[in-house]
Amino acid sequence: MLKIGVFGVGHLGKFHLNNWQEIEGVEIVGFFDPNTENAVAVAEKYGIPRFLDEDELLNLCDAIDVVTPTQHHFDICIRAIRKGKHVFVEKPLAQTMDEARTLVSMAREANVKVQVGHVERFNPAYLAIKNMPLQPMFIEVHRLAQFNQRGTEVSVILDLMIHDIDIILNIVQSDVKNIWASGVSVLTDTPDIANVRIEFNNGCVANLTSSRISMKKMRKMRLFQKDSYLGIDFLEKKTELIKLKESTDTNVFSFDLETPNGTKTIAVASPVIPAGNAIKLELESFVQAISNNTPTEVSEIDGYLAMEVAHQILQKISSAKVLA
Repeated sequence: MLKIGVFGVGHLGKFHLNNWQEIEGVEIVGFFDPNTENAVAVAEKYGIPRFLDEDELLNLCDAIDVVTPTQHHFDICIRAIRKGKHVFVEKPLAQTMDEARTLVSMAREANVKVQVGHVERFNPAYLAIKNMPLQPMFIEVHRLAQFNQRGTEVSVILDLMIHDIDIILNIVQSDVKNIWASGVSVLTDTPDIANVRIEFNNGCVANLTSSRISMKKMRKMRLFQKDSYLGIDFLEKKTELIKLKESTDTNVFSFDLETPNGTKTIAVASPVIPAGNAIKLELESFVQAISNNTPTEVSEIDGYLAMEVAHQILQKISSAKVLA
């Protein structure tokens, strides 16, 4: 039985608790949360002990789940790693690049599993295309959300856009060549809306727009590659594939399109979306990595690389303001 301790049982932490209770082979030892009112309510609702001493909880665990505000990630993670505990930590991995580098180094030395909560990797709409041959040359992303006080301790880049940065890095598998970025602070002291263009060494270009002050919600990614287009709707959990029809294609809707190169037959397919709860899937994958001694699906290296690009974006935005 894998003994889990949860650090932070706010809005997202409660979702984690709900899912941990449904995962076989796991025992929730207890939780730590400094908010007494919230902690008392959680202890009563879930029947899980509240710990007032972080180290006491750490000592009783095999692994921990860190769902605290970002500024507390480093302290909790590093204490757990020093005790040889496996760590699941919500994105972003840490608040600063120095903290992230230290966590990566310490995790390697301690030989513990670390998984970062880039939950969109487990979104059913993404899982539906995960094993397809993807070599996009242009990517367009829109991630828009209505304003919510939660998450505003960091910029929209580290709050929202980092999800798409992680997905894009995972798909493109190429080093970043150039970044252009602009952002505006509207309701907080950090950028609330941003537009970013990333060029990769392999020639792929990604345009990303993220906003946490939108009137509507949107989480869409479009991938354009030779002979095909792929649309992923992370919010509605839908995926659409449009490509030149091949003779082996069956059970797809198709139509003819006149082009300068002659008539092309276009096939439109909707890949089967697997059932699944993304949060539960990511926590289950963390447990499996520990049980099977295999790499985590979203490692501390992945979390570090996504942070590195996010911080480069923030530096570009900051530099643009200075020049203005």
